[in-house]
Amino acid sequence: MFHLHNKTAAITGAASGIGKAIAELFARRGAAVHLLDRDAETAEKIAAALRTEGLSAQAHACDVSDFSDVQTVFEKIGPLHILVNNAGVAHIGTAENTAPEDFERVFSVNVRGVYHCLHAAIPKLRAAGGGVILNLASIVAWVGIPDRFAYTMSKGAVAAMTLSVAKDFLKDNIRCNSISPARVHTPFVDGYLAKNYPGHEAEMFEKLSKTQPIGRMGTVDEVAALALYLCSDEASFITGCDYPLDGGFIKLNN
Repeated sequence: MFHLHNKTAAITGAASGIGKAIAELFARRGAAVHLLDRDAETAEKIAAALRTEGLSAQAHACDVSDFSDVQTVFEKIGPLHILVNNAGVAHIGTAENTAPEDFERVFSVNVRGVYHCLHAAIPKLRAAGGGVILNLASIVAWVGIPDRFAYTMSKGAVAAMTLSVAKDFLKDNIRCNSISPARVHTPFVDGYLAKNYPGHEAEMFEKLSKTQPIGRMGTVDEVAALALYLCSDEASFITGCDYPLDGGFIKLNN
């Protein structure tokens, strides 16, 4: 079950964190994976390591906020069956103190970047007779989180785009779903703690972990496992759905 043999998958933001975990798992489940990331050097190291296992993996330098860059990369990829829109950036701030340039940066990557990849991938999925799109949204699309105005805006847009794409391309046998993680332990979290709480990283890590009712952060492998299911044939009856992967955050935080 849950194999991806004879499938080609493009994963954005694949050089670290959730994207890296998804790319590695998909390759080990039989997909030919294409790792798209601005950090081409790291993406290539990951792809090279997968190739040493006898797996199919290629890396591409790609800035998802650049329409022409995305078009060029997807032309190189060729036939496509799976798109995972994972690339994203975060920002801390309210509507009052978020600078216009920061708002635009988040929008350019998290919203415009998803659109660029959808625009490039959908004709390829249609040509393949159908396929799967998986977007990485967030719990902030569904609940209010302090100081996350721009990020919330962007992930709300991702959730809405997921529904629109799922509806528009049913006739083309293209499924579109999203995952909404709560806090997941990634290099971004470690960098955030080191920058904002030097000397108190462990204390703050524990505090952030306990904001999930389950008592810990999620892992990148847990997100990748759900992504594998949603992109596999076993999930062929699922489209237009969002899956909170949140340790009970949305429903159990009273």
